[in-house]
Amino acid sequence: MKIALIAHDKKKNDIIELAKCYKDVLANHELYATGTTGTLIMGETGLAIHRMKSGPLGGDQQIGAMLADGQLDLIIFLRDPLTAQPHEPDVSALLRLCDVQCIPLSTNCSSATVMLEALKNGIYFK
Repeated sequence: MKIALIAHDKKKNDIIELAKCYKDVLANHELYATGTTGTLIMGETGLAIHRMKSGPLGGDQQIGAMLADGQLDLIIFLRDPLTAQPHEPDVSALLRLCDVQCIPLSTNCSSATVMLEALKNGIYFK
């Protein structure tokens, strides 16, 4: 599967911890991430990740283009719902594309854990 990993600034530690806990699961899939998130996860886990630009610099749109082209199977996007984001229209478009393309999307640690546990147990989406 092709999995995208994205996190707002206040959620970066959370996505790193998830990646560390599920490193063995994630290692079996092709990973993509926005710039800073990908760099941090790679540094903490050693996982191979295709990095896009930083979210505010177009990384969310790059992930969105991959979604629109049917190139992603699962998105983990840990959002910070309490902080205004300068690129909120890009975030909203990405979430909408997940719905249009019927791509599973996790926006918090609890739902990400459910999805990663499913992958760990051999349950695939689509």
